[in-house]
Amino acid sequence: MKSLVKLLDSISEWTGRIFGWVIVPLVLLTVMEVILRRFLNSPTIWSFEVLKQLFALHFMIVAAYALLYRAHVSVDVFTMMLSEKAKAVLDIITYLIFFFPFCLVCIWQGYSFAARSWAMRETSWSVFHPPLYPIKTVIVITFILLTLQGISEVIKRVYIIKGVKI
Repeated sequence: MKSLVKLLDSISEWTGRIFGWVIVPLVLLTVMEVILRRFLNSPTIWSFEVLKQLFALHFMIVAAYALLYRAHVSVDVFTMMLSEKAKAVLDIITYLIFFFPFCLVCIWQGYSFAARSWAMRETSWSVFHPPLYPIKTVIVITFILLTLQGISEVIKRVYIIKGVKI
């Protein structure tokens, strides 16, 4: 089980490290568009759509990385008085009741959403109208990665309850 945790954590780690770099072209394109629009009075027709898709890629695909490092919003007010083992039990319960069902529904519905988009080769409504099916596919990938990281987190909580260090 420890090797499974390491494998799942490394998938999230490397996904986050690789796709975290999407922020660089996102920032550069934003600066370029501001300069072109404000100083040269020559905005592009494509930058808004490209920036929107890059931002969507960035925040979605690194969600499992954020879960690995506990960077998601958490309401610790209710759990800060609990022992580590009690927190682990509560975490497992909430993962099973809320997290995994939510991820599975998002995978199922996201797949349908992406499959329809691929079938019709869906494009944006804008003048530039880039394809939307690749970014809609990222929704499915995101929730698969989140589910894998969630499995790792549950295994870690089981180890906490058993009193075993990973």
